[in-house]
Amino acid sequence: MKKLALALSVVVAAISSPTLAEGNAEAGKTKVIVCSACHGMDGNSLIDMYPKLAGQHATYLQKQLHDFRSAAQTAGKDGRMDPIMGGMSIALSDQDILDISAYFTSQTLKVAEVKDIPELGAKLYKGGDAARGITACMACHGPEGKGAELAGFPALAGQHANYIKIQLTKFRDVSRHNDLNGMMQDVAKKLNDSDIEALSKYIASLK
Repeated sequence: MKKLALALSVVVAAISSPTLAEGNAEAGKTKVIVCSACHGMDGNSLIDMYPKLAGQHATYLQKQLHDFRSAAQTAGKDGRMDPIMGGMSIALSDQDILDISAYFTSQTLKVAEVKDIPELGAKLYKGGDAARGITACMACHGPEGKGAELAGFPALAGQHANYIKIQLTKFRDVSRHNDLNGMMQDVAKKLNDSDIEALSKYIASLK
């Protein structure tokens, strides 16, 4: 009887887990109005220092919002510290996060044409650089940059090159450290400025 009760409690806990909860995209449409100044109402930011959120994996968006909120609540001890997003996320409820993520995920990503893409970008993305211990980006993010939601790897295709460049630089100098098991920090610390520039442009060109 005790074993049955324990099993039932585990099932109930799993069903009520936030990771299994679903967001409401229609509710999110109203909640993202405040986000639209930087990210665009449809999640396609017109300002290249702010990421495009349209079509991004819902679970990845949820994690980032939770991390921004956590950093704001702990003065940067936990999560992902950002002065703008910290202020935007601190008042969000768990349901707000689910709804906002669901809305942006439902939107269609717009990919801009990228010119003058260095060959180095494709080389590093597809094959890495064994001599320098650089893993190919496609190993986690896929050949087309679509990512892998279940594994926690975000979609990168069509993202602003400047935003990618900023984030790779932050991972390299460890001012951003909310990546899974420090994987991005390990990769980024081996990249020089030319590598980051080339990769950023190549990733932005993926569709």
